[in-house]
Amino acid sequence: MAKLVSKTYGDALFQLALEEGKIDSFLEEANGVSEILLENDSLVKLLNHPKIGKDEKVQVVEEIFKTNMSAEFTGFLVLMVKKDRQKEFLSVLHYFIDKVKEYKKIGIAYVTSAVELDADQQKKIEEKLLATTRYESLEMHYGVDKGLLGGMVIRIGDRIVDSSIKTRLQKLSQGLTKIQLA
Repeated sequence: MAKLVSKTYGDALFQLALEEGKIDSFLEEANGVSEILLENDSLVKLLNHPKIGKDEKVQVVEEIFKTNMSAEFTGFLVLMVKKDRQKEFLSVLHYFIDKVKEYKKIGIAYVTSAVELDADQQKKIEEKLLATTRYESLEMHYGVDKGLLGGMVIRIGDRIVDSSIKTRLQKLSQGLTKIQLA
């Protein structure tokens, strides 16, 4: 159910952004609201408290966001509160952000290596990924996992390229266990 709510409201926000020609500003506002919600647990608790009425929740949302957000974006958040969907704020905003990134052909790549990569290595990896994917730009996230022993694992969306020594050793081990000695 939560996925359906995220998709329905996220698609509606995306369509509104397209119609209004405000993709970039809505993306910025969605990132800002997400950050605020992630940093302010007390705000989330207040918006989800069952004993606080919708009118009061609407007033809180308007007071917090009206001065720093567009009227359309604030109105969208108010609509979600009126429809009692404020629990889904983050999932809707994340869905919307992902949809905008797809629209703008911005990929998100997670690169995990056995050792820290220097700037030149990171640049070469990004260039290679841009050349072999449909994305025009990439949001790169680098991590280190010494358990890989060597090589790297790259994940973009649901695609994974695993060239780690750890995985190669596991495959070799599995192959050796299948061999029957005569």
